[in-house]
Amino acid sequence: MIVNLVMIVKNEERCLERCLTAARPFVDNIIIADSGSTDKTPEIAKKFDAKVYDFPWVNDFSEARNFALGHSERDWNADINLVLDADEYLIEDEKCNPKALRDFIDHMYDKSGLRWLGTILREDSYPNGDEIDRSITEIARILPVGMRYRGSIHEQVNAKVVNKRSPLYALHDGYMQHGKGERNLQYLEEALKQDPDYPYYNYQMALTLRNLDRKEESLPYFRVFFRNSGKKEIRQEQYWSDGIMRYLYTLYDIGTEKSMEEAHDVMGKVQYDFTRNPDFYFFSGLFYMKLILIDTKKNQELLPYIEKSYLKCLSLGEISRPEGVIGTGSFKAAYNLGTWYEVSGNIEKAREYYQMAADEGYSKAVERLKSL
Repeated sequence: MIVNLVMIVKNEERCLERCLTAARPFVDNIIIADSGSTDKTPEIAKKFDAKVYDFPWVNDFSEARNFALGHSERDWNADINLVLDADEYLIEDEKCNPKALRDFIDHMYDKSGLRWLGTILREDSYPNGDEIDRSITEIARILPVGMRYRGSIHEQVNAKVVNKRSPLYALHDGYMQHGKGERNLQYLEEALKQDPDYPYYNYQMALTLRNLDRKEESLPYFRVFFRNSGKKEIRQEQYWSDGIMRYLYTLYDIGTEKSMEEAHDVMGKVQYDFTRNPDFYFFSGLFYMKLILIDTKKNQELLPYIEKSYLKCLSLGEISRPEGVIGTGSFKAAYNLGTWYEVSGNIEKAREYYQMAADEGYSKAVERLKSL
C-alpha cells in the first residue's frame, strides 16, 4: 500500500518543517498544493523531496484539497492519503508510529475495502485568559483512494462511510495564531448564502465570531445551528457536541439574565446527550456558581449542584469520551472543587482536592496549596 501525505499550504514557513519532519516516517510521498506562497515555504518543502504543485486560489478549500488528492493518486499512485495541515504535527510513540498506521490500514482494507475513513485524535492548544487550554478533537484524515472533499470552507469528506479511529495522534497550535478568523468570515458568508440553514456552516460561523470576541454576533448562528441539529445523524456528527458546549460558554460569557436563562434552557434540552461527558458537568458547575453570584438569595438552593457537578466530572474521568477539554474530568474539576470547599470554609477538603490537581501538575493548584 502506498500512503502519501497530502497538504495545501500558503506561507507556512513558521511550522511546515516541523510538520514534515514528524510525518515523513509515516508516508511514502509528500504531495503539496501551494496556493501562492511568498515566503520560504517552497524551499522547506524541497528539503523533504515534496512534490509541489501550484494551485491558483479560487476561494474554495475543497477544490484545493481535491486538486492535491488527484495528483497524489494519478501521479504518485496513492492507495491511501493522509491529510494534514501545516500547523499540525504527528507524535511518534509506542501507540502512534508508522507500523501501527500500516497495520490499521491493512485491517480496514481487509474489513471494508475502500469504504471507510480513518480518524485521528488532534490535541488543540488555545489561549483561555491567563492559561493555555488543550482539547481533543477527532477528525477524519486518512482517506482511501477516490475520497474527495466538499465545502468551500471548513471542508468535510464527501462520503457516508464508516469512520474508524486510527492510532495517529497530532498536536495543533493554529488557534494560537492570529489573522485567519477574519479571512474565514468571507468564505463562511458565501457558504451560508448557498445553504443558510446548514448546521455545520452555522456552527463554523458562530465559532469564528466567538473566537474574534464578537460573542453577541455569534448567537444568531449558534441558534440556527441548534435549531437545525435535532436529527440523530447530526447529533452523531463530530462537531455537534463541541458546538453545544461553545454555545453554552458564549451565553455564559455574555452573562446577562436573558443569556443565562437561554443557557439553562439549552442545558435542559441536551442533558441526556451528555451523560458521559465531563465537559458538560464542568460547565454546569461554573453555571450554577455564576447564577448564585448574580442573585444569592434567589438561587441559594442551587448551592449543592456546584459540588455535585464537579464530583460528577471526577467520577467520569478523562477516558469517558474521546473528545473535549483536557482536565475537565481530572485536574480542572479537582481544582474548582477545591476552590468551592475553600470558600465554603472546608479547608481540609479544599486541601485534598487542590492536592489531587497538583499531583497532575496543575500549577494553579500548587500555588493555592502554598497559601492554605
